[in-house]
Amino acid sequence: MQMSIRPFKAAARPLAFAALSLAIAGALVAPNAAHASAFQLKENSAKGLGRAYAGSATAGGDVSVVANNPAAMSELDGTYFQADVTAINFSAKFSGSAHDVLGRPISGGNGGDGGTTLPVPALFFATKVSDKLHIGAGFSVPFGFQTEYDRDWVGRYHGVKSKFQSLDATLSASYDVTDTFALGVSAIAQRTSAELTSAVNFNAVGLQVQQGIQQQVAAGVAQIQAAIAAGQIPPAQGAAMIQAAVQQGQAAAAGVAALTPQGVDGFARIKGDDWGYGYQVGGFWKLTPNDKFALNYRSKISHRLEGTGKFTTTPGYDLLLSNPQLAGSLPPFSDTTGTADFTTPAVISASYWHQAEKFGLGIDFAYTKWDVFKELRVKYGNTQPDSVEAFNWRNTVYASIGGDYYLNDRVTLRAGIAVDTTPSYNAVRDVRVPDSTRKLATVGVGYKASEHFEINASYAHIFVNQAHINATSSTGDVIEGNFEDYGNLLSLSAVYKF
Repeated sequence: MQMSIRPFKAAARPLAFAALSLAIAGALVAPNAAHASAFQLKENSAKGLGRAYAGSATAGGDVSVVANNPAAMSELDGTYFQADVTAINFSAKFSGSAHDVLGRPISGGNGGDGGTTLPVPALFFATKVSDKLHIGAGFSVPFGFQTEYDRDWVGRYHGVKSKFQSLDATLSASYDVTDTFALGVSAIAQRTSAELTSAVNFNAVGLQVQQGIQQQVAAGVAQIQAAIAAGQIPPAQGAAMIQAAVQQGQAAAAGVAALTPQGVDGFARIKGDDWGYGYQVGGFWKLTPNDKFALNYRSKISHRLEGTGKFTTTPGYDLLLSNPQLAGSLPPFSDTTGTADFTTPAVISASYWHQAEKFGLGIDFAYTKWDVFKELRVKYGNTQPDSVEAFNWRNTVYASIGGDYYLNDRVTLRAGIAVDTTPSYNAVRDVRVPDSTRKLATVGVGYKASEHFEINASYAHIFVNQAHINATSSTGDVIEGNFEDYGNLLSLSAVYKF
């Protein structure tokens, strides 16, 4: 009786691009870059960071309002250039264990420190065109991260390296509708790029093939037994046929097991990018001579990431693929193209500032619509069926309070605190998103060197709640444990007024 595993084809084929699917998913959701929840970045103003972004659109004298609330350009009397850079240091350390689909421990360490240190730049220009009209332009990074674990760590089937970045080019305008109210709008062009890697568990693929062989053997034995019961095959001949089928199946399964041993992995790498476009609308009110209030809505921006997936196989797996009887049933893990639709979320924010002679006090609130990220569906450039990863994230809240103290005409001291909730939770958290609620404590200082030139510096420490993880990869590998995260931010800026 000749063995064939063709019927197993439908079960095995979705594994062909499992790593590609997970890589793209990780690209879009990993955090570990800054203090904002998930992979959202607020780091576009050293002034704002010093007070935990309280009064981000109302404190005045900050050209980053070009990207944060265009209506607030109404407060900028003249022509300004502002350059900011923030060094982001984030640590993410895992403690726990992992096992495969059979419950066997997965070898490897805890991955080292998955965090990194990266610079985030921002550049802004604003000018007063007339008594009522202001225009501005800006370059900023509203979303981004980079993480990398040891290549042989226990969670390698979930992710190794993750790099994601969205770059915004913003054109803004504001108009003073009345002496106490201004309206602003922005057009946003956003380029998003991703690069991800992860290990491929060929042992799990081999186990699936062996399972398919066992199912075929059982089906063949049942057919023979039915033929014996119907009197179509003599019992002795049927018993011999059953024995031969079982032996052939055992030999085939043993051969697959020998060529796909545990811990001998492949590797997957995905790169992709896309341009998307959005807008924002802001309002700015002078409530009293000493009180200001601002509202801003930033639209979601839709992307279709297009890229390539590259795979590295093993000699044993290549030998299986060279078998004509198996080749049509095994996922080839060959290089291919892929696309994934993704939307960066809408953000609604409010900012308040009270100005006194020796100090200023601000409050900020932001609501980010992460619920737009319900699933990631990857479509492939061949006949491969779509791969779907469910996320079902929750909306998040960012709230801060902080202020300025004017030591003298040249020196300003700043401080603030904030809390930032996370969109992920235990049911959906994975190694690419070991995120949890964050708390910030910030300090800063500004120095006015002249009527035209000002420099600012700020520091923030990020306290992150412990993030528990219990995640299963597409090949059935389970990782369970906790992430201990923290972050540090150091920001510098220079402002020149003509």
